[in-house]
Amino acid sequence: MALIKSISGIRGTIGGTPGKSLTPVDLVKFTTAYGAWIASQGTNKKIVIGRDGRISGGMVRDIVAATLQSIGCTVVDLGLSTTPTVEMAVKMEEAAGGIILTASHNPKEWNALKLLNAAGEFLSAADGQWILDYADKNEHNYADVNKLGTLTKDDSYIQKHIDIILQHPLVDVAAIKKMNYKVVVDAVNSTGAISVPPLLHALGVQDVIVMNEEVTGKFAHNPEPLPENLIELCSTVKKKDATMGIAIDPDVDRLCFVCDDGTLFGEEYTLVAIADYILSHKKGNTVSNLSSTRALRDVTEKHGGQYFPSAVGEVNVVRKMKEVNAVIGGEGNGGVIVPELHYGRDALIGIALFLTHLAKSGKTVKALRATYPNYFISKNKIELSEDVDVKRIFEEIKKKYKKQPINTEDGLRIDFDSDWVHLRTSNTEPIIRIYSESGSETTANNIAKRIMADIKEMMLMKAE
Repeated sequence: MALIKSISGIRGTIGGTPGKSLTPVDLVKFTTAYGAWIASQGTNKKIVIGRDGRISGGMVRDIVAATLQSIGCTVVDLGLSTTPTVEMAVKMEEAAGGIILTASHNPKEWNALKLLNAAGEFLSAADGQWILDYADKNEHNYADVNKLGTLTKDDSYIQKHIDIILQHPLVDVAAIKKMNYKVVVDAVNSTGAISVPPLLHALGVQDVIVMNEEVTGKFAHNPEPLPENLIELCSTVKKKDATMGIAIDPDVDRLCFVCDDGTLFGEEYTLVAIADYILSHKKGNTVSNLSSTRALRDVTEKHGGQYFPSAVGEVNVVRKMKEVNAVIGGEGNGGVIVPELHYGRDALIGIALFLTHLAKSGKTVKALRATYPNYFISKNKIELSEDVDVKRIFEEIKKKYKKQPINTEDGLRIDFDSDWVHLRTSNTEPIIRIYSESGSETTANNIAKRIMADIKEMMLMKAE
């Protein structure tokens, strides 16, 4: 059982003991605190909620909606939806905020409250901390019977989301339709099943094969769209002689593609390809986090723009995008942020832009992938004991590599010509993550091994 309280939301496993997992008691406690924060922002008390397809989704929705009503909020329930759809609905409803009921890529036993502000964006660190502090006080007066909030249901927003995507000036339905694409979608038994196929049909893709399309929340495989979880999708694309495969996570904010030969396009290259297309029509800057591929920088500079790195985390990417007026941004986990729609990762607009790019290029997906730099990222981690002084270790590593360009915005990133390594502690586990990238897979692994050896040596020095 687990309960993770962070400034970006509340995440945990369903069942168990209050305070140690995500129980009804915890749902009421943190929803109440969020409602109190909403009240502190002004008089608007309208809140949009929506959920992914998880087994616990209906129960969690009922508790959250009732709690919001009990503190006088006006609740608009989108029902089964996607994270980007809820984000857009907050602004379209002119609401004070929103709650997305999803544990994103986590397995079926997890659920979470993802909290949004009036812009439909994740909360700042200060606002998130306000809610955590309020929840700890546990001193709230609920509304009397004459001041209870109302609940309305509106399941029209996925279609509204699709309609807005179709209006984007860089989405070309005619070009896509002309190509007669065949697409396989792994909907992973969640709301991708009710959003991706309708989008594809609206884009002119008539031949759509949907795997794991029943929205049960009983995920057919680990729902994180990583290579080891997409073996069936890759084989189906090849067996069906499809143009491509599409994988999303349960709340449809991460996106990756499978090439026509059944190989992976690479989730790091989702953002790279879409940025290449956007930058070819709209000059400007780009942003991704410090753990994302260098290929985005290469593509950006090819088009005369400037690339900016940000700290890891969607809220940090968004903040940097606004600072530098980026035309496209996101994360290397398949998260694409197109600011004309909203400042949030959105697999649906990503699909539309990628298909347009593919159609206009006249290439196969495999051939399109071959046009981008081929970098390899090695992802590793070191477990930490409680007595490890990470700050001291990072300072020692900075000294050892002081001749190299170093970025300390989020942990420690060291650049070696076109290679790099990024070290950062996890917000949820006692570990140091070590990501390294190179044009050679062997070199990427060797960089990671060298840094991990440095860390272990410094940990032993402390132990002695």
